[in-house]
Amino acid sequence: MDTQTIGEEEWNELQKNLTETIPVYDRVNRFATLGQVGRWRRIVRSLLPQGRLLEIGCGPGSFAEGVEGRELVCLDPIPEMIEVARLRVNAERERRGDPPATFVEGTAENLPFEDNSFDSICTLFSFRDWFDKRAGLQESLRVLRPGAKMVIIDPAKVNRVHGLMGVLWMKIWVGAYARFVCGKRDHPWKWLTKTYSAFGTTRDYVRMLEEVGFENVRSRVLFPGMATVWSGQAPDSD
Repeated sequence: MDTQTIGEEEWNELQKNLTETIPVYDRVNRFATLGQVGRWRRIVRSLLPQGRLLEIGCGPGSFAEGVEGRELVCLDPIPEMIEVARLRVNAERERRGDPPATFVEGTAENLPFEDNSFDSICTLFSFRDWFDKRAGLQESLRVLRPGAKMVIIDPAKVNRVHGLMGVLWMKIWVGAYARFVCGKRDHPWKWLTKTYSAFGTTRDYVRMLEEVGFENVRSRVLFPGMATVWSGQAPDSD
């Protein structure tokens, strides 16, 4: 596991552990982010243009249920996440009068969509779990329409020393709460520490977005070590 890829065996184990987080997913996320995760999701929504939106790594639908007035497609590699999200998100969309969202099982590295299919893509606290981040970004660029926007939020490190403090936060503070909530020492949230440890810095992914071909790449640290937002645009057509 490194800043770009996760080994196949580790990735499969990660998916199994993510599945186990579903019953307490939102509860632990609120604790881990000191209650800020809802505000961060609203920031991401405010950055996304109108039109057809793809969320990669939708999890149990925590972000998607608040997406209003857009055609929404949610993708996740875990069938159990998809089923929980489908019920949760479409119940909320029906209540608001929005059309149902579409749910697709798949991975960022092999998006099952045609070229130039979306007006925007977002991924929230999922990018660090991608099997191959560079390949996933290339796929995102392929399915975005010219000039369309991509927004990523994840807990990048400001630098390597700061990253060590983040590891201790997740291992000790978040880990203790996850053990309590899950009722077992060998809890699935231990993988949060593993993926965070291997995840790169804010600058690493600014560089990767630019190398893949995104333009107007920007980053903003919302909370050091907990939330960085990156954005970029697909090149306009000639």
